[in-house]
This record gives sequence, C-alpha cells and structure tokens, in this order.
Amino acid sequence: QVQLVESGGGLVQAGGSLRLSCVASGIAISRSIMDWYRQAPGKQRELLATISRGGSTEYQDSVRGRFTISRDTVKNMVYLQMNSLKPEDTAVYYCYVRSTFSWGQGTQVTVSS
Repeated sequence: QVQLVESGGGLVQAGGSLRLSCVASGIAISRSIMDWYRQAPGKQRELLATISRGGSTEYQDSVRGRFTISRDTVKNMVYLQMNSLKPEDTAVYYCYVRSTFSWGQGTQVTVSS
C-alpha cells in the first residue's frame, strides 16, 4: 500500500521561504512520476511541479523560478523548495504519485502580507 506523508508547511511572511517534504512508502520514487499540487480555499487543486522517473522537472508558470522540486531516492523523499513566497501561495500542498493515484494528507502553507 502506497503512503505519502507531507511535512514542512507553516506560517511565513511574504518574501520568505519554506521547504516541503514528502516521504513515500510502498513505492520507489525513482520509478515514479511525482507531483506537487496545492489547493486554496474555494479553488480547484492545481498542479505545480513534476519530477519524472529520470529526474527531469516541469513547473506551472506561476511558480517557475520560485519553486524547485527535487528528490532523494535513497531516502525515498520528494521536496518542494519554495522561495519568494506570496500571499496567493497560501494553500494546502499535496504530493501525488501518478502510477497509483495516491495522495498525501497535505500540509498547510500560509503566507502573510
């Protein structure tokens, strides 16, 4: 059974940084396409960043240049480094495994102005 657990969220001032972590069990992230999503109140969940099996990355336009997705295949963890945070980045952030349609429970990020 695949399990994803996110951590690292919190309250930060605009312009600040956070690093989110997602630890996976039941699946090898090196053989998986992994995504980070977020969902703000009253909005649909949106895809932010993807890391492929080979380690290549893709980003949504609104976070490109500010957010970086990475992974540690030994620790079986995926990260989202978020810099230059804005109030509109406030949301619950989730990691996702495409091959098994598995979600974590999410971690709240709140950016104050």
